[in-house]
Amino acid sequence: MAIVSLAVLGRGLVDPATPVLRADDEALLRGRAAFETLRVYRGKPFRLREHLTRLAVSAARIGLPEPDLSAFEELAKEAIAQVAEGSLRLVWTPGPDDAGEPVGLALVGTIPEDLEQLRERGLRIAALPIGVSYELRAQAPWILGGVKSTSYAVNMAASAEAKRRGADDAIFLADGEIVLEGPTTNIWWRRGATLYTPSLETGILAGVTREEVIAQAPALGFEIEEGVYVRAELAAAEEAFTSSSVRELMPVVSLDGAPIAGGVPGGAQRALQEALRRAAGAS
Repeated sequence: MAIVSLAVLGRGLVDPATPVLRADDEALLRGRAAFETLRVYRGKPFRLREHLTRLAVSAARIGLPEPDLSAFEELAKEAIAQVAEGSLRLVWTPGPDDAGEPVGLALVGTIPEDLEQLRERGLRIAALPIGVSYELRAQAPWILGGVKSTSYAVNMAASAEAKRRGADDAIFLADGEIVLEGPTTNIWWRRGATLYTPSLETGILAGVTREEVIAQAPALGFEIEEGVYVRAELAAAEEAFTSSSVRELMPVVSLDGAPIAGGVPGGAQRALQEALRRAAGAS
């Protein structure tokens, strides 16, 4: 992602090449910061308020000062003022220990050029166990399940391991077989007219695009079922896909090298992707 615009709380727009964090900011030293990423369609940030609300929740969970959401909203609009299409990342850091001054950033970047080709082909995913139960992940405050924190090393390591195994992305498993989520995505699959996805009780992220799928599905003839599911149920699906703000809805065509539903993208993902784009005013 190439950064095309950068705005800082209290400073406004700055040159993207300008240093904006001190070297002793806890975001750099300890990965202690909250963030959100969303799409910009035709100059408008999609579901910005929902992302800001989640930013505040993440900040509270990791002990950061409460962000001024109205100020962040104005900062976001300033950052995207000259941008038609892109990704918007909002970052809230605690700043250095001795300063006591949090830092708020709004970065606008380009959308990866290969997304539509990948959507046409479909994702290959690898299932990776996380070594804890989903109950512990959901309940233990120190594990930070469902939090958007810049402590993303584990997620990136999982993505790298998936690629090492010949896949495009990973999906996490609790208890050795309970399906959770991807490093940056929620996971879905379909049997008949029912769409299945892990429930928030498993400690997964409450994805904003996940919420959009839940909202759009009934009008397209699909029922939603949230629960605790094992890997075998995903493997036996009639189709599968992931959801995230930047990638939107991406079909999944194989799991650990075995094809899902013949290894081709399915119709539910296409219909919901079109509905998402309509909701965003992008089509």
